[in-house]
Amino acid sequence: MMRRRKAPRTISIFGATGSVGASTADVILQRQDEFIVEVVTAKSRVAELAAVARRLGARLAVLDDPSGLAALRAALSGSGIEAAAGPAAILEAARRPVDLVVAAIVGAAGLAPTLASIEAGADIALANKECLVCAGELFMATARRHGAQILPVDSEHNAIFQALEADNVRAVEGITITASGGPFREWTAEAMRSVTIADALKHPRWTMGPKITIDSATMMNKGLEIIEAHHLFEVESSRLHVLVHPQSVVHGFVTYADGSVVAHLGAADMRIPIAHCLGWPGRGAVATPRLDLAMVGSLTFEKPDFERFPSLTLARNALETGGWATNILNAANEVAVDSFLSGAIAFLGIAATVSEVLDAAASAFGGQAVESVEAALAMDAEGRRLAREAIGRRHGVRTD
Repeated sequence: MMRRRKAPRTISIFGATGSVGASTADVILQRQDEFIVEVVTAKSRVAELAAVARRLGARLAVLDDPSGLAALRAALSGSGIEAAAGPAAILEAARRPVDLVVAAIVGAAGLAPTLASIEAGADIALANKECLVCAGELFMATARRHGAQILPVDSEHNAIFQALEADNVRAVEGITITASGGPFREWTAEAMRSVTIADALKHPRWTMGPKITIDSATMMNKGLEIIEAHHLFEVESSRLHVLVHPQSVVHGFVTYADGSVVAHLGAADMRIPIAHCLGWPGRGAVATPRLDLAMVGSLTFEKPDFERFPSLTLARNALETGGWATNILNAANEVAVDSFLSGAIAFLGIAATVSEVLDAAASAFGGQAVESVEAALAMDAEGRRLAREAIGRRHGVRTD
């Protein structure tokens, strides 16, 4: 369902101090006459949230962490911008009527407010993987019921969204998501046993937060993107593919039944897909890098190595198993990534932990559907508990 555009559009940014939020702010500032910013939120970064609220002229700034409310009010003093804090305030802000919500809260915490925004009548520029990985069927059913347009912000899904022809999904033979290969594309399996945190955070193409950067290093991000693509485009697992493309110029392509291949190309800059989502169904001028193929020179592609990057197989198997498995996969991965970043486990321990947790959770959740936010969050909590237990048993460390 396509809603009629109006100008200026009202917009809220959930997760305004992260990399997606910063890029969104940049696009809005380039086209200020087109947007009125209603809400900006952050987890705990008071100074950064106050700064972006002032810069965008937001009406309300909300922290998830209630302990920062006094500091936020002080930082916004004299601006006329409202301040609030706490999970309940985040949900209340999500219910404010706006045209578009940029959903960029990282993790399962983004699920409830994004669903609340859909129920309040907003379209969603979706940058939160967990909404689809933790509760994809519930999320998309809610969007259909309320007539919400889901606009994918991730560069790969945005590429596919642009390459898909209207009402032609049945003619799609395959959808391919590209991957840079991360920092360990050319590392041997033996060398990957000694990966350091600094090694894993050196992404060759993109500047992202630490969790997403580690997911890129394990290639779990591509596994999660396959799950997302299944829900976004209603395409089964067998027609979804990953191809390593180190130059990060081709972000995705669609192969049709007649042999046509439609690809999306662009510079590696998140402002490009964000600008597309903010302008959809039209397009507006934004000062982003322009792709110069002559300067790039050549484009190369290769199949992913499933032995060195087992997270791809774990994610595919979870998708084919069902919604409970993708939920547990995500929860276990978040705990494992945090444990790696804290030095508690080795790099290869991330995938090993996820695999162990999926096996352990099968007896409790096998065959269960994710039918509510409460069910999704309960599964998520159990997946995290099982992951902490698995890490504790294997490494003798506490991760709570």
